[in-house]
Amino acid sequence: MNILFAILRAFLIGGAICVFVQLVLNFTKFSMARILVSLVVLGALLSALGLYAPLVEFAGAGATVPLSGFGHAMIEGTRQAIDEQGWVGILTGPFTAAAAGTGLAVICGLLASLVAKPREK
Repeated sequence: MNILFAILRAFLIGGAICVFVQLVLNFTKFSMARILVSLVVLGALLSALGLYAPLVEFAGAGATVPLSGFGHAMIEGTRQAIDEQGWVGILTGPFTAAAAGTGLAVICGLLASLVAKPREK
């Protein structure tokens, strides 16, 4: 029964983030790129203020899968790297924490480029 509540929490929080982004997309003239970058920055800012970690504990994947979770992962990776390596961690932490997600995005982009047919706009 606990796992069902965890799945429900993840679905509701992740869905709420998606609804918020869709509303921004529908009712503003922001480009998709600006919205996506804003999500990463918002997640990083909320994480730096200590507000995103409780959301991650409550919602799990519902808070870590959206792009705001990517910003959170970069900040948490930086904090951990600073604790382990000192100030050098500022340079290495974000890349180490976000390596899996970035690597997967590159691999998926490569696979999509092999399957898709290019065409002119």
